[in-house]
Amino acid sequence: MNDDRRSVLQMLADGKITADEAERLLSALDRNGAPPPSQPGRSVGTNNAPKYLRVSVDTDEADEGPTKVNIRVPMALLRAGVRLSSLIPPAARDQVNAELSKNGVPFDISQLKPENLEDLIDQLSDLTVDVDQERTKVRIYCE
Repeated sequence: MNDDRRSVLQMLADGKITADEAERLLSALDRNGAPPPSQPGRSVGTNNAPKYLRVSVDTDEADEGPTKVNIRVPMALLRAGVRLSSLIPPAARDQVNAELSKNGVPFDISQLKPENLEDLIDQLSDLTVDVDQERTKVRIYCE
């Protein structure tokens, strides 16, 4: 059983979603399908595929004191999120697109497809962003 299916079943067991919602989520996972593990660079856990997107922020502002943020997002969560986005009702999708556009992000979430995410994840393996300022260091990278 893959991690996405296990997550849906765990949410159902925890009472976070109904049986109908679980059925829709599992159907969406079946429709979109995960890439077969034999594809190099595409399966979670292989040596050359990133497992996590990492964001860390260290700052020491004189008036606010030290702040440390360390976020580690599993790539599997990104994959599941994209698959679950197919369940967003059309009216809600239109509202999200309108808000994104209003805030300067011209993006249509209905164009977000699992296969596009896999291409993005493949490219993220080479991503490293370092921002150093006088009292702040920000790093975004994959591991």
